[in-house]
Amino acid sequence: MSFVFDDVDRFISGTVGAPGERAFFIQARYRSRLVTVALEKAQVAALAQRLEQVINGLKKADFSFRIENQSRDDGPLDTPIEPEFEVGAISMAWDEVDSTMTVELFEITSDEEEAENSLQVRLGIALCDAFVKRSKALVNSGRLPCPLCAIPIDPHGHLCPRANGYRR
Repeated sequence: MSFVFDDVDRFISGTVGAPGERAFFIQARYRSRLVTVALEKAQVAALAQRLEQVINGLKKADFSFRIENQSRDDGPLDTPIEPEFEVGAISMAWDEVDSTMTVELFEITSDEEEAENSLQVRLGIALCDAFVKRSKALVNSGRLPCPLCAIPIDPHGHLCPRANGYRR
């Protein structure tokens, strides 16, 4: 099943669970229609980073380019949080004519299969910017990395391989 949103009221990333055990989701909502997909923290971080690069590139290419001020959406995920599928691949395309970004999230599949499920969303630049701000804050709010090995530190510490197994 493909979910296509040419316009959205909300496009956000969010989590459920405590740091170290969080599940990551993206939700797209238009009026009463809500689609939730599950994905990895690294995928949220990569999508936010790439969107930020596109926004910065647009600013550099056109000095008159302005993003209408849209505050970051810090509200919780809409319920029920029931993912339609788990994301495998992500694609993006910038439409210069409409000044919109199309983000498409594809279901995780094996090498031989084509994705049966996908979510396609067209976003204005202000909504892209709000997604980037929220996603970066979300990704950075997890466990702090160990200063020696960069592995996330659990609340009870961790056995650091760079400290010869001593607990940090």
